Amino acid sequence: MKKTLLFLLISTFTFAQIQRVEPAFWWKGMKNPELQILVYGKNIANQTIELSNGIQVKEFKKVENPNYVFITLNTDEITVPKFKINLKNGKKLVNSFDYELKQRNPNSASRNSFTSKDVMYLIMPDRFANGDYSNDSQPNLTEKANRNLPSGRHGGDLRGIIKNLDYLQNLGVTALWLTPANEDNEKQTSYHGYAQTDLYKIDGRYGTNEEYLELSRELQKRGMMLIQDYVTNHWGISHWLIQDLPTKDWIHQFSDGEGKYGFKRSNYRTTSQFDTNVAEIDKKEALNGWFDTTMPDLNQSNPLVLKYLTQNAIWWIEYAELGGLRVDTYPYNDKEAMSKWAKAITDEYPNFNIVGEAWMYSPAHISYWQKNSKIGEIDGYNSNLPSVMDFTLYTDLPHALKEEESWDKGMIKIYNSFGNDFLYPDINNILVFFENHDTERFNEIFNGDSRYYKMALTLISTVRGIPQIYYGSEIGMRGDKNKGGDADIRRDFPGGWKEDKQNAFNIQTQTKEQKEFYDFTQKILNWRKGKELIHTGKTKHYMPKEKVYVYFRYNEKEKVMVVLNNNEKEQTFDLNRFSESLNGVSKGKDVVSGKKFSISTQNKLTIAPKSSLILELE
Repeated sequence: MKKTLLFLLISTFTFAQIQRVEPAFWWKGMKNPELQILVYGKNIANQTIELSNGIQVKEFKKVENPNYVFITLNTDEITVPKFKINLKNGKKLVNSFDYELKQRNPNSASRNSFTSKDVMYLIMPDRFANGDYSNDSQPNLTEKANRNLPSGRHGGDLRGIIKNLDYLQNLGVTALWLTPANEDNEKQTSYHGYAQTDLYKIDGRYGTNEEYLELSRELQKRGMMLIQDYVTNHWGISHWLIQDLPTKDWIHQFSDGEGKYGFKRSNYRTTSQFDTNVAEIDKKEALNGWFDTTMPDLNQSNPLVLKYLTQNAIWWIEYAELGGLRVDTYPYNDKEAMSKWAKAITDEYPNFNIVGEAWMYSPAHISYWQKNSKIGEIDGYNSNLPSVMDFTLYTDLPHALKEEESWDKGMIKIYNSFGNDFLYPDINNILVFFENHDTERFNEIFNGDSRYYKMALTLISTVRGIPQIYYGSEIGMRGDKNKGGDADIRRDFPGGWKEDKQNAFNIQTQTKEQKEFYDFTQKILNWRKGKELIHTGKTKHYMPKEKVYVYFRYNEKEKVMVVLNNNEKEQTFDLNRFSESLNGVSKGKDVVSGKKFSISTQNKLTIAPKSSLILELE
């Protein structure tokens, strides 16, 4: 009996420790002073928790799992920069955690964010450049580096990105979007980062939290900014919170599902979010179903989950001095909860931009997700999400360039795509692109033919919105998703590893083919930086004829004429058709070649086959 009692006393003392505190620190002077602190430890809810310095707690919330306590504070009422979270067993102090309320950087709340002035460059950190070989494998992380394995860890990291920032700056990039860099400690295929296992820690194979901040600051020195890829819909099944759920409804579980957590895969039909005819079972399976067996679906309608996700996003914005967020799989979340999430962030940072991945094909469906959408007003919904991705243009562009012309095929698809601009409440604040880390490589679709890349880049660089390009496309990188899967469209950037035979980061050692792609990209992106009429100007476009699409970007000060010729032959056409846009114009100069053209309604214009012109008009 005495031995049993002694064992219980030792067990209580041993396990009643503070093992985790999240967030581990916070800041004074936030617009919303309420802070929720998660305290974790074995049976910690059975102990007494007190704060030092006489700090009053707004709420101690215990949940069904005794290993968690959620403490809510009003930071405006705390007058000391540091205090202790004390864990007591009766009157005896068992353990304590030093908590700090840091001072915010000056003007943190009014920070700049990405806009239509920017060009966003998307990188998968594991596949870009290896700047630190010592972190390729980590003893506490399961998957080890193996560059010979297409879907394995290849060793790219934050240091590799930092070392190549001059390359990106010279290219004309102003905003850097990294796929998730937080810890992803799944057993295999963890390089993509979308099954995160620790939301407050950079994956050790990429580097450290400090290096992430260093990257952000190095970008700022160059007039650039860091965009974080944020995932609200799901975590990795190895996440420590999933392994020891605070509440059963922290994630979505199905009574007729599989395995420990009641897994059921999503049916991916996210139009159920606004379909007035939807069957509730279909909607439930779309929104509550999992992306994969290793990606538990988070329940944002649980207030504790929503608060955790909101604070974590704000923590990274404040800590890493972020310039924006890109949010993964936006329509798969609880839309009312996400409206609160987006509003909480933009209330804290009024200029902050967040772009959501609403992978839908109808512009009506996509525009529903943008803040103040007229479509959303139909069912009384406002997402509070500032920006969305133009998946309609992404889908239509390669078809437009490949198809034979007819009533509804060919270049008319691009024209029709822009004909839906009236649906968007903020047309300049949408992301335009022709590929990303989930799609077929554009240069693969067109068999490495640079002419198609040039037309596509011309288009996204000169239309309304924020252009986004995918790493390596600017040097002609390819990859066949149909044959090699996702790993093939996520190949290593040549020259990012010291053992690489060729270095495309150095313009002196680029191949002739790489240089053709690079030079064209650099010319357009750097020209675009200073063009207000491209950033915020108006658009007038003309229905394509004979595979030639013409549009104008203009404001009160200047005007640009863009011509895309999708013919295999040179085209000559009369300019009098464009008289309403060419009134008072006499000359035009091509941005890329510098060639001058006589532009008037009495003249004709000749354009080379499969090419584009960006003419600055006088």
